[in-house]
Amino acid sequence: MTNIPTSPEERTHEQNLDLLAQVAVNVGLGLQRGQELLMTASLDALPLARRITEHAYRAGASLVTTMYSDDETTLMRYQLAPDESFDRAAGWLYDGMAAAFKSGSARLAIAGGNPMLLSHADPDKVGRANSAMSKAYRPALEYISRHDINWTIVASATPAWASAVFPNDAPDIALAKLWDAIFAASRIHTADPVSAWKQHDSILHVHAARLNEKRYSALRYRGPGTDLLLGLADDHLWLGGGTTAGNGLYCIPNIPTEEVFSMPHKDRVDGTVTATKPLSHQGTMIEGIQVRFERGRIVEARATRGQEVLQKLIDTDDGARHLGEVALVPHSSPIANSGIIFSNTLFDENAASHIAMGQSYASTVRDGEKLTPEQLAAKGANHSLIHVDWMIGSDKLDVDAITASGNEEPLMRGGEWV
Repeated sequence: MTNIPTSPEERTHEQNLDLLAQVAVNVGLGLQRGQELLMTASLDALPLARRITEHAYRAGASLVTTMYSDDETTLMRYQLAPDESFDRAAGWLYDGMAAAFKSGSARLAIAGGNPMLLSHADPDKVGRANSAMSKAYRPALEYISRHDINWTIVASATPAWASAVFPNDAPDIALAKLWDAIFAASRIHTADPVSAWKQHDSILHVHAARLNEKRYSALRYRGPGTDLLLGLADDHLWLGGGTTAGNGLYCIPNIPTEEVFSMPHKDRVDGTVTATKPLSHQGTMIEGIQVRFERGRIVEARATRGQEVLQKLIDTDDGARHLGEVALVPHSSPIANSGIIFSNTLFDENAASHIAMGQSYASTVRDGEKLTPEQLAAKGANHSLIHVDWMIGSDKLDVDAITASGNEEPLMRGGEWV
């Protein structure tokens, strides 16, 4: 699509959609001419997937392959499949994805699933299916967690997601409001979204550079229901915005993103932490999460809603009881200022500081991509089949940074950078 107005107020929905696709390909992925692209999307995201495909080929992609999912057929499994089905996953499919990444394909996911899809499904079946999928997906996930390839995630509004976010609005109004919120958070409502992303990317790099210069040893969190001491991994690195993947291509993995993040030491987390937003995980909603850590391990976990799903999640493997990521996000981020709870981690994690249970990212340790799993573990990296972010930040959260000598310095007050 050509001749898109520079004034956001003059653009049509189709023009905004086209700009989002351009951002996904040229900013998020940094797709290289001649590179293949593997994309996943729901059937409801077909219009955006088509636009992304168009711009990928315009950027020189040699082949775009898209795998589509469908909520209705997913539900049929939980309603009709035999019990043994839930211990199985399409290993051949995930093996194929790993082979694609090994051969150099880029990865793009379009988020936008129904956060309530499996709210009435048997939690035991949900847990078993998620575990089977995580094990099958592990070889492919390694290419992402080690940042060997360029990858990104963008979002598409869908009717079910829109109804969950705006339950009091008519379906068409809810869908329009969600699209508007996605465009705003993804910086599409600017005169030049690509330039806006480059400027925002540089700001995130400044925050990360300051933290890396300080070389703090730990962070202390205090807020309602939270009193947590979180040690940082040896030789940890703070990252923010885009980064250069192992294949030499620069990408911004999340569109949108407001975070700077690093690696906690898996054995140096103690205290209690309480979630400030609900967690939507694989079609189920978990609310009111509070967990207690001892020596890095979750020893107690509860939720006001979705307790059984939460428990099965942290029982996935031993690494699921430890942390793999810590991220700082100011409460004044555009997503937080929108006042919208998206019930989608891609957005909600960028509205609040957060932590993640499970797998660490090798890129958040100096020269991590060159280290063996054993060397990473020695520095405090966590190993797990899962990586699940949940939000702990608010305008009532204070964060202090602890220096190597044990002194505390204020880092955030009331959820804002000091």
